[in-house]
Amino acid sequence: MTSVWGELRRRNVIKVAIAYVIVGWLLLQVSETLVPALYLPEWFHSGVAFLIILGFPIALIFAWAFELTPEGIKKEEDVDRSQSIAHVTGRKLDYIIIAVLILALGYFAFDKFVLDPSRDSELVQATTEALTEHGKSETVDKSIAVLAFADLSPEGDQEYFSDGISEELLNVLSKIPGLRVAARTSSFQFKGENRDAIDIGEQLNVALILEGSVRKAGLQIRITAQLIDASNGFHLWSETYDRELANIFAVQDEISAAIVNALKEHLGLQVAAAPRVIATANTEAHEAYLRGRYLVVQRNRANIAGAVREFEKAITLDPEYALAHAELAMAVLLLSG
Repeated sequence: MTSVWGELRRRNVIKVAIAYVIVGWLLLQVSETLVPALYLPEWFHSGVAFLIILGFPIALIFAWAFELTPEGIKKEEDVDRSQSIAHVTGRKLDYIIIAVLILALGYFAFDKFVLDPSRDSELVQATTEALTEHGKSETVDKSIAVLAFADLSPEGDQEYFSDGISEELLNVLSKIPGLRVAARTSSFQFKGENRDAIDIGEQLNVALILEGSVRKAGLQIRITAQLIDASNGFHLWSETYDRELANIFAVQDEISAAIVNALKEHLGLQVAAAPRVIATANTEAHEAYLRGRYLVVQRNRANIAGAVREFEKAITLDPEYALAHAELAMAVLLLSG
């Protein structure tokens, strides 16, 4: 056993394993950040984890069977022990491990204190859950998930519009101080599923759920929104809005104001006024923008190319539409990647 361990150390298999684990962890953290930031599909992170796990034994076998020499990579059995430079390679691996550890610690600090300083660590969450009566801290209680609104239009072709309404309400709520809002990729995973509100609340670790539907026909639109207590599935607030499409931004502001009032009542949030939806003066441009956003998240080249056309159309209709300009730049970047 001692000889085997000594041989593993001599061939730098142990150091390769340590370096691989640290690099793998760092790649997983970066992948976890990129998925929501670049609207990547949920399986992307799982795919990265699978490749890292698959590569681990391959890296160890390679480290055991081969050695780096001045003449290149050779089979370990073909290298004269007196000519071996495994100890030199080992020192280089030490430097690599130290460098990667510094990167990992730097990323950890950046992620916790810069990207999301409000996010609690698992230790803090576990402690607060143990101290509160029902296993929920004050931060967890003041939380909400906005589910994808259902498209109930006669033709069933307004999914891009219903998704857009949901996203914009999510963005408005995320601006409220003291309110934790589940990310789009988390809440939209239940799209099209008839899941119980209590189960969704437990899975997303939120106290409230906002769901609804959109029925659009011509220039008429009906939006129904419901605020649900995720602890028991009961409705806290519900309202239906029948409006002209020309006033869609006013409707969204009206809905967000009503939701904020309900949140103030049930969560004790101190909010002077509901944040307003960032709007364009051109409704047609806004629809093109929503179609583009819908196509981007489909994550294939054909749809992204279609999204570029929709964003360009939105900008043509409203050259000052800042969101359309931003999304166009992102879509072009994804298309060229």
